[in-house]
This record gives sequence, C-alpha cells and structure tokens, in this order.
Amino acid sequence: MTTLLALAICSGAWAENWRPSEWPVLKHYDKDHLERVALPLGGIGTGTVSLGGRGEIRYWEIMNVPGKGNSSITTGNDAPFFAIFTKQGEDSRTRLLAGPLYPQEYLHYEGRPVNHHGLPRFEEASFDAAYPFGQVNLSDKAMPVRVRIKGFNPLIPGDSKSSGLPLAVLSYEVTNTTGSPLEVAVCGAIRNFIGRDGQDYTLNWKGDRIPSGAKGNKNEYRESGQVRGIYFSTEGVDPKDKAWGNFSLTTDSPDKVTSRTFTTDNSWSNSMLSFWDDFSDDGLISNPQASIRHTVGNDQDPMGALAIKAVLRPGETRNFNFFLTWNFPNRKAWSSEIVGNYYSTLYPDSWESAKEFIPRIGRLERRTLSFVDALLTSSLPDVVKEAAMFNLAVLRSQTVFRVEDGHMLGWEGVMDHYGSCAGSCTHVWNYEVATPFLFGDLARTMRDVEFRYAMNPDGAMDFRVNLPLGSKPDPNQIAADGQMGCIMKLYREWQLSGDNEFLRQYWPECKSALGFAWKEKGWDGNQDGVMEGSQHNTMDVNYFGPNPQMGFWYMGALRATEEMAKAMKDKEFAKKCHALFEKGSEWMDANLFNGEYYEHKITDPETFLFLPEGSDKTPPFQLGKGCLVDQLVGQYMAHICGLGYLGDKDHIRKTLESIMKYNFVSDVSGNFNNMRSYVMGHEACLLMASWPKGRLEVPFPYFPEAMTGFEYCAATGMLYEGMEADALKCIKAIRERFDGARRNPFDEPECGKHYARSMASWSAVIAMSGFNYSGVDKRFCITDRPGKWFWSNGSAWGTVTVSEGKARIEVAEGSLEIATFVCGGKTFKQKTKIGSGEGADIKLS
Repeated sequence: MTTLLALAICSGAWAENWRPSEWPVLKHYDKDHLERVALPLGGIGTGTVSLGGRGEIRYWEIMNVPGKGNSSITTGNDAPFFAIFTKQGEDSRTRLLAGPLYPQEYLHYEGRPVNHHGLPRFEEASFDAAYPFGQVNLSDKAMPVRVRIKGFNPLIPGDSKSSGLPLAVLSYEVTNTTGSPLEVAVCGAIRNFIGRDGQDYTLNWKGDRIPSGAKGNKNEYRESGQVRGIYFSTEGVDPKDKAWGNFSLTTDSPDKVTSRTFTTDNSWSNSMLSFWDDFSDDGLISNPQASIRHTVGNDQDPMGALAIKAVLRPGETRNFNFFLTWNFPNRKAWSSEIVGNYYSTLYPDSWESAKEFIPRIGRLERRTLSFVDALLTSSLPDVVKEAAMFNLAVLRSQTVFRVEDGHMLGWEGVMDHYGSCAGSCTHVWNYEVATPFLFGDLARTMRDVEFRYAMNPDGAMDFRVNLPLGSKPDPNQIAADGQMGCIMKLYREWQLSGDNEFLRQYWPECKSALGFAWKEKGWDGNQDGVMEGSQHNTMDVNYFGPNPQMGFWYMGALRATEEMAKAMKDKEFAKKCHALFEKGSEWMDANLFNGEYYEHKITDPETFLFLPEGSDKTPPFQLGKGCLVDQLVGQYMAHICGLGYLGDKDHIRKTLESIMKYNFVSDVSGNFNNMRSYVMGHEACLLMASWPKGRLEVPFPYFPEAMTGFEYCAATGMLYEGMEADALKCIKAIRERFDGARRNPFDEPECGKHYARSMASWSAVIAMSGFNYSGVDKRFCITDRPGKWFWSNGSAWGTVTVSEGKARIEVAEGSLEIATFVCGGKTFKQKTKIGSGEGADIKLS
C-alpha cells in the first residue's frame, strides 16, 4: 500500500474533528510590527502560554509564576516549538512554524541569539487579532503550503468557569497551494519542564542563566476516545513544589498520529538532531532506539512530541489541532504557604481536562465568537474596541489568580519572573471596570476579600490583603483612595447584581470603613466633608491637605453609602452621609477649583493648618497647584456607578478641558523625565501632572510619567462630558504606542507587565454607550445615539440597537429584567423579562 493511500484511508476512518470557524480581525500587524506581539492563551486564574507575532509559542507561564523572556523553562533550539513537514514526490521539506528572525536577533557572543535560532523558518509572517483570537499568517515561496496558526482560549462574559479553563487551543490551518496531492505533517515538541519555572536557575561558566528544577520527569503516550496525546508528569519533583504538576499535549485529529516520549541523550545538542532527522524523513516520529553511539531516556526533562500527518488534495485546507492543558495546584503567590488554584479543584489533572474540554471546544468557540462579534459589530470606534478587548488579557495573565476556594486576587502586575506589588492593591484595582461588568461573580469575591479579610476592627482597611485569607490585616497599611473606592465598588456590585442580601452581608463593614474617615485626626476628623488628614494614595506617597483626587473618591463614597443606607433603612446614617456630601462638594468647588482645574491645598503634617505657598514647612512629594491627570477619578467612578455629579458640572468639564490643554503632549521627545519612561521618542500621551501655575520643588514622584490606566480614566471622563474628539485622541495615542513593534498590544505595563489598572480601558465602552444597569430598580440606561451598542452587567450581555422611535434589546446570554428603560436621559416605563437568545422592542415615545 502506498504512503498516500494509507494516509488517505486513515484520514477517513475517524469522526470529523473540530474545525475552527472564520475568525474576525480587529487589528492587523504586518511584518514590521511583530516582534513584541505575544497574545496570552489561557483561562482566568490559570496562567498562560503566549502566541508570538511570528508564530512562536513563548512565555510559558503555567507554573504559578510569571515567565517572561527566553530563560523561563527551556532555551535555544530546545525551547518548545511546532514544525511542519511536506512531501510531494521526492521533494520533502521541514520548517519551524514561525516567521523570520528580526535583524537585532542575529548577533550573540556564542551563536545562540534567540530560541530556535538554528531551525529553518518561513520567510513571511503577519498577525491578526480580535482578542481572545489570534492568527499568524505564514508563507514562503519555497514551501508548497500556506499556514495560518489560530490560537484562542474561551472568553464568555458571565461564565467565569468556561472562561477559566487551563487550556490553550492551537489549530494549524494548512492549505496545499499546489496542483497535486501533498503529504503534510505538523508536530509539536516540548521538553518536560515540570519543576523548572524560571525562578530557580544555575549559572554556567559564561554567566548564562540556566533554568533548573526538573527531576525524574516522565512522558507517556495516551489515548482516550478521540483524544490522543502526551501526558507529561514527574516522579522526582517535590509534590509540594510550586512548579509540581502535569501538562498534556493532545489532539482530536482523525488523521495519522505518531509520537515520541523520549529522545537520545542531548550531548552536543544531539537530541534535537535526532528528532529533526526523524521528523524530516517522512513526517512520522517514533522513540529512538539505544545504540552503541546513543543512550536514550536518561534526561531529567525528556522531550515529548506529537505529530499529525495527512494528505491534502490540490487547494485543500485542513486543520491540525493541538490542545495544551495543565494542572499546577501549588500556588503560593505572596504567601509562604500554598494557597492553591481554584481550577485545580475542578479538574483532577491535565489529561482529564483535555477529555472534558475537547468535545466542548466547538460550542465554547461559538460562544466566544458571539461575544467578540457583538462588540466588533457595535457602533464603537475601533480604537475603543481595541483598548477594551486587548487589555482583557490581564485577566488571563499571572497578574490574576483564584485561590482554592474561588476568591479572585491579583498582583498589581508582574515582572519577568515574579509578581509585582502584592495584595490585590485597592488603590490600583479601583480603576479597572472590566471584571465587574463581564464577570460579576469574580468582582464580588474581590469585595468579599476587602470587606471580610482586609478589615481591621476600627474600620481601617488593609490595602494589601495578606495570604492565606484569614491572616491578620495590617492596621497601619491604609490608603484613603483605596478605602473610599472599595465603598463605591461595593455599591456598584450591589446595583449590577440586584442582590440585596449581598449588600446586607457587608453593610456593617461598609459603615465601619466610611466611619474610619471620621476618627480624630483622621482623613476627615472634624467631619466637615473635606479630607484634610494624611492621605496615603496610589502615588505611593501621603498627601497632606484637601485635594481633588482623594476628595472626589470621598464624595463618591459618601453618595454611594447614602444610597446603600437608604436600602438598609438606616435613615440617620443616610442623612449624615448626605449632609457631609453637600458640605464637602460645595467646599471643594469654592476652595479647590481655581477657574481651570482643582488644586491641592497643602497643610502642615502636624497641625493640619494650611501652609502658605513656598513655606519651608511644605512636605515633599505633594501635588500643590499641579493639574493632575486623574484628579476626577472619583467622578469617573460615580458616572460608571450612576451616582451623578460629585461637583459642579461646569467645573468638571472645565477641569477635563484643562487636563487636555496642559497634560496632553503630542511629542514627548523634548520632555525631561527623571522617573520611569513608559512613553518615549515622538510618542504622544497624557502626562501624570503639569504645573501651569508653577511646580513644587519636590512634587509627587510620578509626575513626569504617563501610565495608561490614568490616561483611560481621564479619557472616559471626557466622554461623559461630550468631549469625544479629545477622548479618542487620548485613547488613540495610547494604542499607537502598543503597535507590536515597540510594545506588546496585549500588555500595558505600569509597575509591572499586564498591569491591572490598564483594564480601566473598558470604561470607554460603558461611557460611549451610555450604559448603566440597576438590578435593584431594574433600570436599564443607554445612549440615544442611533447605532448598535454592546452592553454587559456581569451576569448577562448582549446588544441594544437604537433607531428612530425604537430600541431593540438583544440578550445573547443570561437573562435581563427591566422595569424602566432610560434612553438618552428620557425615561420609559416598560416591564419586560428577556431570556438568553431573546430580544424585546422598546418604543421610545
């Protein structure tokens, strides 16, 4: 029987495997904008691997710690890779499934400049994205195929379980571009890196960092129904090690599948030579035999490989599917003890995960596509869609995790090999709004952490919660903005969910948290509605004296608590909050607004008395007369929560106009910056602060920087004030900086990569659509601008199409109950319940 005939028979002997749908494209990256592209593939709280811009699988971050750079698990030609084999007649060819090297990768002191440096590559590559979908396009005039690498992980609003799978889906879509039948094989090869998470390493004689930790690792070929592949495990790594666990590389292919579970010894890189020769012979692989020249199976980190081979008719396109699943249960995060991973409690090991996920992958893909299509076909500008969607990658990164009992927590961001700034830092996480509007159940677990585990008896909230949960909070680690923001977020989650029991559960702690501000010599010790005390905040310093950043957070907390008190029938507390809000708001407008924006009135740290300008008692690291980029952050959150204006409406707009006037820089190449540079060269940004009326000698540290979360906050404020052109100019400036060549489009850093505050980008979706939902009052608000608008409330999502005289609400998933429909400020009483997959028309007359 000929090889072609045998492969053809094999191809028809099994049920049809999953074939990906056509995926939408929001952003295209050409060959000059690929180097920094790395799209994370993995679930919420599970860790990820990343699909690189030219097709490489990089940044293996599935062992509970970050793993950026080339030294995370295995380096050089031994790093995990996929390759393709083709044969037509006597002409056979083998290539790495990745695009060409970049010019800066050619030089290295020992000839090992980059992973896979010695493997032949495709000559052309480009990348298409609509997160969470990523597609790499490969071509080469010397190859008889065109390849598209399709990678994703399910992301479905309101379904945190299906969006939290320890899974990376990779489908290699191969097209035979010739006029004759073609043998094609695609193979994935991975060394068993269990135990080797990049944090433990040795230095060789040249000073190179060599990852260590693998010990007694084993690979096993398995079959379970239509699932076939390699199960990677260990017999030597300590079961309590954070890098202990297992992973699997599997396929659902009906075609010819072959495997390797070990290879020859790796002296002088011989194992790669052995593998490449084997695969390049006929596209089939098998375990090597021991000989007088070779020993086999002795590596602590043996290579496992899985190959799929088929015959493609002329012009035929076929998908070669691979699924990577994993289970590494021993997360420690910022604890000295194991706090675990929630996903590990749901799925016993990576093989069982593959058996469960693969039959469902078509349905999960369709649900994810439905979400992405709903957003992409909306009337939002593309740059708003891009900023909102691409920053959802933070939820899949090692910034975010779920401990064993399901609570979601997060670092501020991540460095290359460790987390950055522990504790689900309240004053950072205050800014992001993607989680509550897409995954309300996860947001509510974060509120539980804040109001149950971070609270001290006197009402002080530790802004960095300790692990394991239940550890004593630090009574001295408090932040004014963090604590006030958490009160507003509690209100937001109550409103979105409509769950009065949720509010009742935390109401005593909420009162205590707000009441802490009124302690003697506290933030508002004299209870006049104005924060005067020492106010630690997200600038990592303490402000002394009234200022807009803390002041508007406080005003928002007072308004939110007033409404919650009414719901809890606590009339006296509601009355007190209202009175303090009225006094404080009026005082800020009268005393902090300088005609253009709100200023900081600095006080003596000891006496709390106002200091004259230029006083030698002025403490360092203050704002003073500076124009701060996020001085209206409390107003930003109030709009999102539907709490209305916290200050004079005209002053709010004028302030945003001034931020645009004084803080927006179209070319930073002439700007001095003594701190960190997140914007460089001829790039544009909103600076953290400007001083049109004279700068302090020693202002707060971050004043010359620009950071995306703060920029989104200001831009969204502009959208709420009708300053759409200015807002889009700011958002466009951000996204142009993350162009794939200079920076990763799926990673906006601050103090670390995948920084949580960057998810403030979702707020622009909310602001432009005018969306607000109260599950308490069953009130649904949307803009009256004609068009199609995406909405989501954390448990349900869909679209609203507004046209003349009518609005059509579609619920894609979940259910929605409406008693009042507000369109562009006009109220229509119309009770309706809409189920999943259903719609309803609302008459706007």
